[in-house]
Amino acid sequence: MRNWLKKNILKSFFIFLFLFNIAGCVTVKESTERPKSNPIGTEADWIRNGESFEFEGELWYPQDEYEVLLDSEVFRVGNYQGVNFFIEKIDVRPYNHLYTKFDRNKYRIFTKETQ
Repeated sequence: MRNWLKKNILKSFFIFLFLFNIAGCVTVKESTERPKSNPIGTEADWIRNGESFEFEGELWYPQDEYEVLLDSEVFRVGNYQGVNFFIEKIDVRPYNHLYTKFDRNKYRIFTKETQ
């Protein structure tokens, strides 16, 4: 009886270690993966070429600057040539900036002024 108890305790211990090791590896793999980002040049050509688009009767031009914003902080107000553009949720008319998303939490700024 004593020998049988030792065997089962050892078996249970090794099974626990094995399962604990597998669970730990899965967690570490997921937490260490880097967020996927777009490679350079994936913005629409018209944005990278500095071309404007019209919104509410005014021309908006892309700027070199960008804002770091969460998706929950912006609101989609339109689409131009397949690219969504946004405002900050706290903005009111007349808007000073519009944004297009080009990477995780990165939004290109558009202004009414010419470059």
